[in-house]
Amino acid sequence: MNASHAQFIRDFECDAVPERSFHHADHVRLAFAYLSEYPVLQALERFSGALRRFAEARGKTQLYNETITCAYFFLIHERMARSTSGDWEEFPRSNPDLFVCKGSVLDRYYADGTLSSELAKKVFVLPDKCL
Repeated sequence: MNASHAQFIRDFECDAVPERSFHHADHVRLAFAYLSEYPVLQALERFSGALRRFAEARGKTQLYNETITCAYFFLIHERMARSTSGDWEEFPRSNPDLFVCKGSVLDRYYADGTLSSELAKKVFVLPDKCL
């Protein structure tokens, strides 16, 4: 187990990461860490559960979005599989589109309004935009 991935996961799961210092790039890094340490479905379950608990602990459950979480998670998983290095330091350089929050990569896959819908917040909604 990679010590830095494991420590980042432990810190997040123990609620030792302050809200003000956890941004979009940190979500990507956390997904990368889970995917580096666990089989994909176990990683998704742990990742999404940890994000929900993080939001709940801050009274911001409305910010959790199942579709955004799953869509990014599986894009990160695919990009990791395509990578020849499997190294976190290289990952952002090779995948800058995953680190853009406004005008995100998900805009290629989802029609306007889909990701902000109540359904998308509760359950994973399949992409609804033709590429």
